[in-house]
Amino acid sequence: MILDGKHHAQLLLATLKDECASLTKRFERTPSLHVILVGQISSSQIYVGMKEKRAHDIGIKSVVHRLPDTVDEKAVLALISTLNHNQDVDGILVQLPLPAHIDTNNVIESICPQKDVDGLTSINLGRLVRGDEYLIPCTPRGCLHLIHAWKQDISGLHAVVVGRSALVGKSLALLLTGRDATVTLCHSKTINLSAFTRQADIIIAACGVPGLITGNHIKPGACVIDVGINRRPDGTLTGDVDFNTAHPIADAITPVPFGVGPMTVAYLMANTLRAMQQRLNGTMPIPLLH
Repeated sequence: MILDGKHHAQLLLATLKDECASLTKRFERTPSLHVILVGQISSSQIYVGMKEKRAHDIGIKSVVHRLPDTVDEKAVLALISTLNHNQDVDGILVQLPLPAHIDTNNVIESICPQKDVDGLTSINLGRLVRGDEYLIPCTPRGCLHLIHAWKQDISGLHAVVVGRSALVGKSLALLLTGRDATVTLCHSKTINLSAFTRQADIIIAACGVPGLITGNHIKPGACVIDVGINRRPDGTLTGDVDFNTAHPIADAITPVPFGVGPMTVAYLMANTLRAMQQRLNGTMPIPLLH
């Protein structure tokens, strides 16, 4: 099974488009997402462009604040403060990475947790640790959606997450634990990685190492989720999984591109609607399909 993230994202976005229209009617204004983009990194500009398009497609007002890479941290924090206090702003996202002279943690922590649609503030991550799934980081939530597309009930299955970033690895480990999977978190210091991955019913590769996970790392019949996106010298994209050797062994696998990426953007839209709904004390649930 090829877990087609583009297809699953389209299904979710169609549902969210209806919910966006309902929220717009209920609160008499359009849900809004504000993105802060610092600098001219080409990949960041591409990602932001994708987010703008998806927001427009489902009816969310998207505003991008483009700042030069020379902007100082105080100016970024001042902008976030303004957005925090603007009652017509529902979601705030800072596109990462930021220039080296700006403290990323300071910037993320300055975002109002109710508008933190990336789910990266310590308050929202703390809620996730507690099992309160309020605003969940978008990439882990997209991964979980694709895993459930393979198998709805993952209780008791062994999941191995390769990569321990707060953005993906640690958050996903918590989400999987919340669904009663048994989780092993591996990283760059793990000795004999394949000894762990060969035991896994589910493998999530989120380490940023092109082709690290090969067919030799996979138990026959496993589900393989590839979060990595790396650019080869010829300009083509590849993941953290060697697709050609993994595909014949896995029961389900995500491609790169069009695997996890589209799901990440779709769940950013879902988080924006959820943030508006919960902040304004709406009662309509935002369906997340899984």
